[in-house]
Amino acid sequence: MESPLLDLGWPSYQQITVDRWKGKLYERREDFIAEEVPISLIYNQIPHVVMLATPTNLEEFALGFSITEGIIKSPHELLSARVYNRSNGIEVQLKIPKHRFDCLSDKGRNLTGRTGCGLCGASTLQQAIRQPNAVNGELSVSAEDLRSALFDIGNHQKLNHITGAVHAAAWVVPGQGISDIREDVGRHNALDKLIGCLLRNNKDLSSGFIIITSRASYEMVQKTAWVGISLLAAISAPTGLAIRLANETGLTLIGFARDDQHVVYTHPRRLTHNNYR
Repeated sequence: MESPLLDLGWPSYQQITVDRWKGKLYERREDFIAEEVPISLIYNQIPHVVMLATPTNLEEFALGFSITEGIIKSPHELLSARVYNRSNGIEVQLKIPKHRFDCLSDKGRNLTGRTGCGLCGASTLQQAIRQPNAVNGELSVSAEDLRSALFDIGNHQKLNHITGAVHAAAWVVPGQGISDIREDVGRHNALDKLIGCLLRNNKDLSSGFIIITSRASYEMVQKTAWVGISLLAAISAPTGLAIRLANETGLTLIGFARDDQHVVYTHPRRLTHNNYR
């Protein structure tokens, strides 16, 4: 895939002076604020959607978004990706095969996607509620593997450590821990970036699972199952629609995964609890 990454000129965070109060104590100090930048995804020279996102790992984001939204079927169909800095945002110019682009014109998503939005721009229920194929594989994750990754994830969240304002999606391989992590102000963007990273590096998607530092909404389950990953653990709660989709697709869905606790909502067979207290 041809993908020259230009110098974006857009920082992932900025430093500003703030007035901080704690009780009756006051101090004037420097603070670090996460940035969200309009990212326009343009397929075959036609604008498709504008997402508000952290301006990092944009080629991975474009690949992950293109796959999980069903625009292309494999990473090889993203023929090129070029990132251009503009005065009011960033354009990602993408080239895909003509037959995929012809299908894209029917998707009706030429709208702006807000930071926390997963279905923004979808104009029909069919587009919004896409059913992934059933996930396969015999992944086995011990509760100790899950707990260890949960304790470790904060050490990998470099941008969140600076700003306290971004989500993360982490790839965990049992017995090896966290191998890849991506951060973004939008939880869906972080997941798309991670999926793009895994696909670009030809990772075996049956060998691990994903932890997200957000709630498990329907779209997060949909994106995970769409690429065949069989276990998703969220630090916050799932929604009812997310649970139903996870149950239908065979995905193991875990919520409230934090510190020394977790709740398994669907397909518990992949999580083992031997020697776990």
